[in-house]
Amino acid sequence: MSTTGTNVVKALTNAPLPLLIEKLGLAVATAQKALDENSIKLAQAMAVTPVKINGNEFNLISLGFAPTFYAFTEATVEAKLEFSLAESTSFDIGGGLEAQAGVVAVSVSASYGRKYEMSAEGSSSIAARLVSLPAPERFNEVLTDLANNPVPEEESGGESGDESGG
Repeated sequence: MSTTGTNVVKALTNAPLPLLIEKLGLAVATAQKALDENSIKLAQAMAVTPVKINGNEFNLISLGFAPTFYAFTEATVEAKLEFSLAESTSFDIGGGLEAQAGVVAVSVSASYGRKYEMSAEGSSSIAARLVSLPAPERFNEVLTDLANNPVPEEESGGESGDESGG
């Protein structure tokens, strides 16, 4: 194989595939964390959103609403590389002989050619599958308990304004 072909093979085999997989994993983890944080913020908003029904006030959690949680179930990295290398050599010899009135003429023609062709193509894709999940059961239990039995302001750790300590 020619030097050019060897360089193409080296370039393709030295592609940073492990780094690409690592970056995908970190991106999925970061996105999952953001999705979880968003669901928790949504739950907090639902716990303080008032809804009046027949003169009674409820929050969304006490009415059975719950935030939706999402999870990545699959992440795929696909890389396709295609390359081709062609090398051809040609050698031609031709000649002729001509004689006329005691004079002899000889002609010789020669040609040599070497041709290299190389092509390389690549493509990649990243796909992630995201599904919705119900909130964790224990999370729903805590939210429901808090919604039905709210903690009074003085017990919730809020400052009462009296900083004298006694």
